[in-house]
Amino acid sequence: MNKKTQLIHGGQTTDPYTGAVTTPIYQTSTYMQDGIGDMRQGYEYSRSANPTRSALEGLIADLEQGESGFAFGSGMAAISAVIMLLDKGDHLLINSDVYGGTYRALTKVFNRFGIDAEFIDTTNIEVVEQYIKPETKMLYIETPSNPLLRVTDIKKSAEIAKKHHLISVVDNTFMTPYFQNPLTLGIDIVLHSATKYIGGHSDVVAGLVATSDAELAERLGFIQNSTGGVLGPQDSYLLIRGIKTLGLRMEQVQRNTLAIIDMLQQHSAVKQVFHPSISDHLNHDIHEAQSEGHTGVVAFEVADIESAKKVISESHYFTLAESLGAVESLISVPALMTHASIPKDIREKEGIADGLVRLSVGIEDTKDLVEDLEQSLNALDK
Repeated sequence: MNKKTQLIHGGQTTDPYTGAVTTPIYQTSTYMQDGIGDMRQGYEYSRSANPTRSALEGLIADLEQGESGFAFGSGMAAISAVIMLLDKGDHLLINSDVYGGTYRALTKVFNRFGIDAEFIDTTNIEVVEQYIKPETKMLYIETPSNPLLRVTDIKKSAEIAKKHHLISVVDNTFMTPYFQNPLTLGIDIVLHSATKYIGGHSDVVAGLVATSDAELAERLGFIQNSTGGVLGPQDSYLLIRGIKTLGLRMEQVQRNTLAIIDMLQQHSAVKQVFHPSISDHLNHDIHEAQSEGHTGVVAFEVADIESAKKVISESHYFTLAESLGAVESLISVPALMTHASIPKDIREKEGIADGLVRLSVGIEDTKDLVEDLEQSLNALDK
């Protein structure tokens, strides 16, 4: 089954009870039992399972070519559940330019429970092994990373993790299952902030996890039920609906993105552009080999923070907002917004300059977006 067909027919989104073509919203907290312990279809309480959420979880498992899926109330809830696989005293390795929310959770929350996160450069995968210690239990990567779009070799990451008996995790938010499938490259767990491309319409906050490992699936299911960060049926329905058009949206996003990058590379006000499609982008060839397309997240650097603010104020079609992956194009300054929780010295070390601008390219008309951003940059020369 090709991916566009799988987006429509994957999982079991047609209701098995009524035949409804659109997944019903089972807005219920509990379920009648035919006798004590005699549950219909195994449903007892909606924290443990809900038919609408189950349909979504089966769908994300199929799309990521895994065996089990889990839906959470946010991307951070999904990430937190995965980190909860670790025990007190465990050590994990994670790419140093990770999403600010992940950094905050690891350094302000999970560290208090004895979980030690070490932030390293994973773009040169050959040196990762030197950081592995006896207590290291997990290798966690974003690829491409947020916001500099740095690429890590997924297959080699999986090989290193297996060699050292580590749980391997990939945050696949930027690429979606339509363009990249880490489980097929040997990764144990793939996760998404489904708030982004998977939902795609800026109207739902959610997180998704998929795995092919039965033991990890059992443990994740226990954590999901025990800690209760589950996704509700309304939001589960919205994600199923959003997934149906994911392929169409990602292809238009990619067309727009490549046209915008071409303009940015030629503009005198732009110091540098960050995107894996660029031939001299670090690990460009690796990205091409492990994915089938390109994210709509683009970062570029202008002179300083005031220049970044000027570009934003002059734009008509790029909305100033955090988040990404929506049908509308968004623009932000990571140093002041998504990565403000990371100390300035660490941001600068990682190359997240004050003049860095991050775009989330939407599905608007290509010509309109290019011209709008170009006239915004032209304002810097006035």
